[in-house]
Amino acid sequence: MIAAIAWRELKSMFLSPLAWVLLAVVQLILAWMFLRNLDQYMMLQSRLLGLENPPGVTEVVVAPLLGNAGIVMLLLVPMITMRLITEERRSGSLALLFSAPLSMTEIVLGKYLGTLYFLGIVLGLTALMPLSLLAGGSLDAGLLAAGLLGLALLLACYAAVGLFMSTLTRYPAVAAIATFGALLLSWIMNWTGGADSQAGSTLAYLSLLNHYEPFLKGVFDSADAVFLVLVALVFLVLSVRRLDADRLGG
Repeated sequence: MIAAIAWRELKSMFLSPLAWVLLAVVQLILAWMFLRNLDQYMMLQSRLLGLENPPGVTEVVVAPLLGNAGIVMLLLVPMITMRLITEERRSGSLALLFSAPLSMTEIVLGKYLGTLYFLGIVLGLTALMPLSLLAGGSLDAGLLAAGLLGLALLLACYAAVGLFMSTLTRYPAVAAIATFGALLLSWIMNWTGGADSQAGSTLAYLSLLNHYEPFLKGVFDSADAVFLVLVALVFLVLSVRRLDADRLGG
C-alpha cells in the first residue's frame, strides 16, 4: 500500500504543470551555475597547473554546483510538499484515507516516498551535468559520490520537514511559507558557526547544511549521515502523530 500511495502521489505531481515548471526552472538555474563554474575553471586552468597540488575539475566545478543545489532546493521543496496533506484536507479526501484500512504510518511513508521519487529525478538530472565532463576528462569519483549522497540525504530532510508542515494546515501557501521559513532558518543557523560562543556552536551544529558541507569536500562522516537521517525520521514521526491526532479528532 505504501508503494501504491507513493506512485499515486508521483503521478499527481506530474499531472500538475507546477511540477514541470519547477523542474525546468531548477534545471535551468543549476545548468547556468554549472556552465559558469566550468567557464571559470577553463579560464583559471593555466594558473592552476602551476600549483603543486592543483584542485581538479570536481573540486572547482562539481562541488560548488552541488553546494548551490542544496540552496536552490530550499525553494523547490516547499513548492512540491505544500500540497501533500493540505490538498487532501481541503478536498475532503483525507477523511477517506482515515477510513481506509491504512495506518497513519503507511499514509505518511507513501506521501514521503512519492516526494522522494520526484526529488530523485531532480537529483538524477543534476548528476548528469558533472557526469557529462567524463566525455572530455576524468572526475574524482569519491568526491562526486560523497557530494551526491550528501545532497540526497539533505533532500530527504527537506522533504520530511515539508511533509510535516503540510500536516499542520489546510492552506498550501501557508505550508510552503512555513517550510521555506524552517529551511531558511536552518541555513541561517549555519552562519553562526563562526560565532565565538557555545550558543553559536550549538546552533551551527543543528543546521542541516552544516552536516552537508563535509560531503562536498569528499568526507563521509557517519555522524553527519546519521544526523540527517535522524532529522528526517523525527519529522516523519511528528507527521504520523499529527495525522493520528486529526483522525482521533484531537
